[in-house]
Amino acid sequence: MGKVEDGKPYQWGRLYAALRAVRGLASAGRVVPATERELKDTASRPRSVFEGFLRTAGLDVFAARQRGGPVAEAAAAAFADVARLIPPRRMDSDQITPQAEHFRQGYEAQLAEYRKAWEGLVG
Repeated sequence: MGKVEDGKPYQWGRLYAALRAVRGLASAGRVVPATERELKDTASRPRSVFEGFLRTAGLDVFAARQRGGPVAEAAAAAFADVARLIPPRRMDSDQITPQAEHFRQGYEAQLAEYRKAWEGLVG
């Protein structure tokens, strides 16, 4: 059996963290961690949630970059992560609720990377 880190739920958790980072940096100048409810909701309908974030991602990164300084730099990195973390194949609309823990692990791993890189910008 493969590693958790190689699986779809884990990778989608990382993508969710990157999308939330861009949105948080735009709206609050910092990354606000997802609530338990938000994580469960996203695991139940990841493609739909991701599409919602992606509809405004360009405007979000634009707003975050206009803040300047560390927020602008963090937004550029998170936006690049979004592009890198979207799988280069069709994303199905299946829920990943049965593997929600792997999704959470991916989300938390990406958030931990952001905490380390952007000290003071991640809640």
